[in-house]
Amino acid sequence: MAERQDNSSHAAVGECTTRHLSLTLRVDFQARCIQARAALTVEAERDGLSELTLDTRDLKILKATTNGLEAKFSLGDKHSFKGTPLTITLPFKLLRGQQAVVEVSYETSPEASALQWLTAEQTAGKAHPYLFSQCQAIHCRSMIPCQDTPAVKSTYSARVSVPKELIALMSANRDGELVDDQDESRKIYCFRQMVPMPSYLIALVVGSLESRVIGPRSRVWSEKEMVDAAAYEFEETETMLKTAENLVGPYVWGQYDLLVLPPSFPFGGMENPCLTFVTPTLLAGDKSLSNVIAHEISHSWTGNLVTNKNWEHFWLNEGHTVYLERMICRSMFDEKFRQFVAMGGWKDLLEAIETFGPTDPLTCLVPGLRDTDPDDAFSSVPYEKGFALLYHLEEQLGGPDIFMGFLKAYIQIFAYNSVTTEEWKKCLYSYFNDKTKILDQVDWNAWFHSPGIPPFTPHYNTSMADACIALCKRWLTTSDAELGCFSGTDLKEMSSQQIIEFLSLLLLEPPLRLNNVKRMQEVYKFNCVKNAEIKFRWLRLCLRAQWEEAIPLALEMVTVQGRMKFTRPLYRDLYNFEKARQQAIDTFMKNKPSMHPTTAALVAKDLHLV
Repeated sequence: MAERQDNSSHAAVGECTTRHLSLTLRVDFQARCIQARAALTVEAERDGLSELTLDTRDLKILKATTNGLEAKFSLGDKHSFKGTPLTITLPFKLLRGQQAVVEVSYETSPEASALQWLTAEQTAGKAHPYLFSQCQAIHCRSMIPCQDTPAVKSTYSARVSVPKELIALMSANRDGELVDDQDESRKIYCFRQMVPMPSYLIALVVGSLESRVIGPRSRVWSEKEMVDAAAYEFEETETMLKTAENLVGPYVWGQYDLLVLPPSFPFGGMENPCLTFVTPTLLAGDKSLSNVIAHEISHSWTGNLVTNKNWEHFWLNEGHTVYLERMICRSMFDEKFRQFVAMGGWKDLLEAIETFGPTDPLTCLVPGLRDTDPDDAFSSVPYEKGFALLYHLEEQLGGPDIFMGFLKAYIQIFAYNSVTTEEWKKCLYSYFNDKTKILDQVDWNAWFHSPGIPPFTPHYNTSMADACIALCKRWLTTSDAELGCFSGTDLKEMSSQQIIEFLSLLLLEPPLRLNNVKRMQEVYKFNCVKNAEIKFRWLRLCLRAQWEEAIPLALEMVTVQGRMKFTRPLYRDLYNFEKARQQAIDTFMKNKPSMHPTTAALVAKDLHLV
C-alpha cells in the first residue's frame, strides 16, 4: 500500500500526483447542483500504476475515461468525514514519470459541503441567486473528484457556464468570456491558474457582482449594495501588498482581488489565490479591521506558496501568516502596534484553550487528526500558539529583522511545495547553524505535542494597552454607588482596536455585575456600534452578566451574519444563559437551512443538539 501522507484523505499520494486539472462546470441554480467534467493530468510515481484513488463526497459519478478510453470505476464505503473513495482502473499501466489524462463526468449534490446556494432573498440585492464555495479544509471533494490533500499541488483551468445576467469568478486569473453555444441564455467564463496550488484553494463564486479598481493589480468585487463601501475600506490593499513584497519577495499570483461575500460566509477571510474572500463584517467604515486583509495577503506566501503537507501541520500555514501579517503592521505603523495586536492574539489563544480544555489534544500545536475532522480542530490555537512560538524564537535569535531573514529564506526554499513541521525545523536549524545551542534550549516537544498553554509566556510592550488595562480595572473595582464616575469621555482617546482590547480584558475576568453592564450601555452606547468586533465582545459581556435585554441583540447578530468567530461563541453564551437557551435553539433551527453547512454543523454541537 502506498504511503498516505494525509489522514484526512483517501488519496494515496505516493501512487500518482495530479499535475493539472481542467474543469468544465455548468452551474444550475434550479437544481442546486453543478454538472461537471474534471480532467486530471496525473503522473505515475511508480512503475506499473494501474489504478488511482480520488477523494469524493456525495458526488454522482457518471463516467470515467483515461486518454479518451472508457475506464472502470468503483466507489468505496462512505467515511463519516472523509467521504467516499473513487477508484478508477486504468485501461493500461503507466511507468513512473508517465502521464495520463483521467476525465470524470459527474454532478454535485444539493447538499455539497463546499457549496452554499443562496436564494435571491438571502442576498443584498434580493434579485438574483448566489453561489459561493469554501473548500478548506477537506470540502473540495464535494465539488470536484480530486486528490484532496495539501500534499498535492497542481495548476488548473476552468470554463464555467452561468446564467448570462450573473458573473463567475474563481481563484485564478480571468481568461475571457463567451456566449454558451449550447444555451444562449447563458455565458461561459474562462479561468487559468498557472501557479501550482492545493485543492483546498480552488474557489468559485457566481452572483450579481460589480467591481471597483482599488490598485494597479487589485479590484474589489461584491454586490452593488456594498461595493463602494468595500472599495473605501480596502483602499490600502496595494500598500499592504508592496509592504509584504519588501519583506518576503515578489507576489507571484498576478492579480490580487478581494470579494466581499454575503453575510453567511463562515470566516473572516479565505486566501483563495487571485481572489481573497472576505466577510462583510469587516466593513466597519473606518478601516479599523483591515488587518484581516494583511493576514490574507500574507497567505500568498505562507500557505499558498509554501503549504502545510497535511492538516496536522496547519500551524505552518497560520502561525507564519499571523507573524507576517503583524510584520506588515509593524512596517506600516510601528513596533508598539505589533506588540499591541499580539497581546490580543495571546488572549484569543487563552480563550481557545479554556474552551477546549487545557488537556484537550486539539490544543497541541501539531495535533493528531487520524480520527478527527479538521473542521472540528479549527480554532485560534494554530494561529496564536504558532505565532507565540515564532515570536519566542525571534526573541532568542536576535530580534524581528534577523528572524524575518529566516522567514524569507524558508519561503524561497520551499516555494511551490508542501512541508511538515519536521522539515520546517530542519530548515530553521540549517539557517541558524551558528545558534544551534540556543535552539537546543527550546522545549520542542512541549511546543509541538503538549496540550494547553505554551511553555513560554511572551511579555509584550503594554504602552498601547495601558489605558485599556486601567479602564478595565476601574469597571471591575467600582461599586454600584460609584458608577456615576464613568462617562463617554473614557473612550474619547481610544482607537477601535483599544476599545476591542478593553472589552477583551473584561471577558477574561469573572462576569460583570448587571448594574455595571447597564451603566456601560448608558455611557458608551455599545448597542448602537457598527464595528462587529466591538459589538461581538460587548454582547458576550451582556450575556455573561445575564442581562435579558441583550438576548434579542445577540440573536440578531447570530442571524444577520454567519462568521464562526462571532456566531459560535455567542450561541455558546446564549446556551449558558438559561433564560436564553430555548430561544437560541429555536433561532438556530429556524435559520439552519440558510446557514453555511460547516457553521450549522458546528453550532449544532455547541448547542448540544448532536
